[in-house]
Amino acid sequence: MRSCRGNRHLHGRWLVCTGNGGRKGNRVPVSMDALGSVGPIGHLKCGIIGPATLVLLSVVVHLLFAAVQPTFARDEKIDRSRFTLASSIEQALKRNPDMLISREGISAARLNKQGRFTEFLPKLSGSYGYVRLDEERESLPGVIITPQDLYTFTATVDQPLFTGFSTINEFDIAKLDLQIAEIQAQEVRQELVYRVKEAYYNILQEQNLTMVAEQAVEQLASQVEQATDFYEVGLIPKNDLLESEVELANARLDRVVAQNRVTFAESRFNILLQRPLDAPVSIERIEKAGPFDKSYQTCVELALEQRPEKELAMLAVQRSQEAVELAKGDYYPAVNLQANYLKTGDSADVDGGTGIYDDEEWNFSVTASWTFWEWGRSVYDVREKLRRHAQAQLELKNVKDRIRREVKDAYLSLREAERNIVTQEKAVEQAKENFRITKERFNEQVATSTEVIEAQTLLTRTQNNYYNALNGYNLSKAALYRAMGAEVE
Repeated sequence: MRSCRGNRHLHGRWLVCTGNGGRKGNRVPVSMDALGSVGPIGHLKCGIIGPATLVLLSVVVHLLFAAVQPTFARDEKIDRSRFTLASSIEQALKRNPDMLISREGISAARLNKQGRFTEFLPKLSGSYGYVRLDEERESLPGVIITPQDLYTFTATVDQPLFTGFSTINEFDIAKLDLQIAEIQAQEVRQELVYRVKEAYYNILQEQNLTMVAEQAVEQLASQVEQATDFYEVGLIPKNDLLESEVELANARLDRVVAQNRVTFAESRFNILLQRPLDAPVSIERIEKAGPFDKSYQTCVELALEQRPEKELAMLAVQRSQEAVELAKGDYYPAVNLQANYLKTGDSADVDGGTGIYDDEEWNFSVTASWTFWEWGRSVYDVREKLRRHAQAQLELKNVKDRIRREVKDAYLSLREAERNIVTQEKAVEQAKENFRITKERFNEQVATSTEVIEAQTLLTRTQNNYYNALNGYNLSKAALYRAMGAEVE
């Protein structure tokens, strides 16, 4: 039997104990953390600390405090660079490839619209040519009417007068395509905001579960030390000690798993924000979920008003109608105005010459062309576009129904999570009290190690359930705002 168990280091705490005999009456809970605070962690064998030991402890505490001071400065620096939920969203919107892709889509649609507008404007073209004849042409001997070398320059202006409304319809479609690209960018933005919220809350969730796992390790480590003391004085059998040691090993394994899950969550967060995959993540904690006071009907109305998917479906209906009108353009003739300026010469400068009596001329013409028989191709094309229009109208109805369903699912999940939080808060208080009572009963040897372990396991499970409920509320709230087409909560 050992007479003293002193100066133990247990998970960042210094345990100081002296004494002899291991008598039950001399067991006093004592602990000292890195800052020198003293508090109960378990019953240990204690005695009177001598002056030399006190001096040594004072020096150790002073050195530890001096060592911790730079850490405080580093923590303050980290705090200044800590991500809040708002700053996380802001950085993702600036750097995420999905947003960059959508912006390029808007630019392309805007350029397409500008290109379609030019179809209303006249087109200018020119040509320069050279012809070599086998001989000069004469009307009378010695009278040349066409030189052997003939150079020509032609400038042409084409202006469409009527295209069966095709030009107007194509321009209207280009305008709708630009609006669609802008709404799609808004949809991508809202989806990215939701994914950032999800990643942010998942980090908080995994950190909370890791905190619970670390607390379980500390509690079980304390239980193992106390069980060891009891076993050494013959108060408990060896299997009780072994059971505590096994549970401690399992808790340490759970802690490693929880720490890895934090790393995974941080990696997903870094990917969304386009940071290095292994970059350290420091985020602002959200301890309590904010209230939500909107009614279900209000949420549905906001969703039908704000959701970009509904706007996209409505624009798709308009675009399909424009496509019908564009297809009908083949029913009409096309009318085009053309003006030409011609210059002719027998040399490269196109400045008249022998046999050329009029080196400059101009003309204009108006031409109407109409393809009036293509074996029904135009009719089939129009009918196909009408079916596409009907399809777009049905899709709009589906989108509205889907929005209502998503809002209802998110709203019910949110209300369920609210109730779960209240229930789990009470359960955590009860589990803590149960663990405290069971621990005291074990100290008095009226409870077994198994009962303490069961109480600790119940506390851990209840705390995990609470944090799961809190995370479920945060995610459900984010999903509801996404379903309503909103970003700011």
